[in-house]
Amino acid sequence: MAITLTTNACERGTYIILATCYDESTPPVAITPLTFTWTLVDEYNKVINSRENVAATPSTSIAIVLTGADLAIDGNQNKTVHLGVEATYNSTYGTGLFLTGSAKFTIEQIMGVPASS
Repeated sequence: MAITLTTNACERGTYIILATCYDESTPPVAITPLTFTWTLVDEYNKVINSRENVAATPSTSIAIVLTGADLAIDGNQNKTVHLGVEATYNSTYGTGLFLTGSAKFTIEQIMGVPASS
């Protein structure tokens, strides 16, 4: 299930998503994954701005910075987009375990911002 982010992104602005991976312990503990990639798609699962399988440096908190063409809108209405993440990690339950997740958010059209800017 996707997490719905409650803060909208502004068209062609900058939007930073902080991603943290947790293990399966109780309570969950933040971990540094072995690998971490992300993909940005629209509501039809079409990759946006060639942002597919973008590798990020593994850390306990990973900043995914979206800007400019990542947050472009075609047309004259708000746009819902999805950020999918994939990671691998080690735990007491195994080595190279897979972790996946997604976040859904809205890009808000900003009046007065030309589509070509």
